[in-house]
Amino acid sequence: MNTIEAAAGTPLRLRFPLLLGLAVALLVAAMIAGLGLGAVRLSPGEVIATLFGQAVESRHETIILYLRLPRVLLAGLVGAALGVSGGVMQGLFRNPLADPSLIGVSAGATVAAASVIVLTGWIFPPSWQPVLLPLGAFGGGLLVIAMIYRVALVNGTTVVPMLLLAGIAFNAIALSLTGFLVFIANDAQLRDISFWTFGSVGGARWQTVLMVAPCALAPFFALPWFARSLDALNLGEREAGHLGFRVEWVKRLACLCTALAVGGAVAVSGTVGFVGLLVPHVVRMIAGPMHGRLLPLSAILGAALLIGADLVARTIVAPAELPLGLLTCLIGAPVFLSLLWRARAGFSA
Repeated sequence: MNTIEAAAGTPLRLRFPLLLGLAVALLVAAMIAGLGLGAVRLSPGEVIATLFGQAVESRHETIILYLRLPRVLLAGLVGAALGVSGGVMQGLFRNPLADPSLIGVSAGATVAAASVIVLTGWIFPPSWQPVLLPLGAFGGGLLVIAMIYRVALVNGTTVVPMLLLAGIAFNAIALSLTGFLVFIANDAQLRDISFWTFGSVGGARWQTVLMVAPCALAPFFALPWFARSLDALNLGEREAGHLGFRVEWVKRLACLCTALAVGGAVAVSGTVGFVGLLVPHVVRMIAGPMHGRLLPLSAILGAALLIGADLVARTIVAPAELPLGLLTCLIGAPVFLSLLWRARAGFSA
């Protein structure tokens, strides 16, 4: 067994309809819990009645429809985008330890957001910042992936190892620029950068949900084609080409969809770590490496994980709120280390 197979672990190979049903049930349970729990607690029955226009009290409509539902949907969209993007990146790099941040989208969005926070105050009034911040983060993520893709394009062919190495270099550049912006920021700007860097969906509104939905859902539109193409890439690029797959288009579309999904997610939630790495990795251990199973399950479980994490973040220290990215790292890193600990035997075989 090689190191990649060892890191993926041995799949349980349960029936896909059963796994899909369990994942959807977990997502629904997380959504009902996210809608019902908070400063005002509502029972599952009251939550469902309110969603169907049969609210027991008028205030329930305000709490559910205008405060909690946009936040739950935004957390679900961000989690699904990160989960499915992680699955696509791991298939593209043929490594279950790959992560969307490897290609620099998150770092590019972060440095662009920090630039908006620190620099735009000299040009635009502060009231413009809520609009400029997500737009700048989204544009920064796309700009970085465009530059990385250009570096990795050699004689019309996208060299995947070059994509990875260029991503590492651009991540370092973005980290340095963000550090410089932190250095010149005043106290208020420093607090904004720190809060945004750790991630949150606390600013969720219906407009935010509608804005991020097309970007976050981009990979889903190509899921059926992606699944077969990424399965073929596991055999090697030459073999996939012999089977009739357009390898270059697969790599380009994978990068574009990941940039749209992760860039859109980071633009509205900040940096949320470990979801794109951990969720596809766990799904691969349960359902196996076939992307027809891996990608939809990663999207559903990524959404459920982030809705649950956001629920904990906003209730565990209420009335204060923990940064969402901080919580996902606190949960994700130990879980990931425990999975690696279990896979030690495979690495040494």
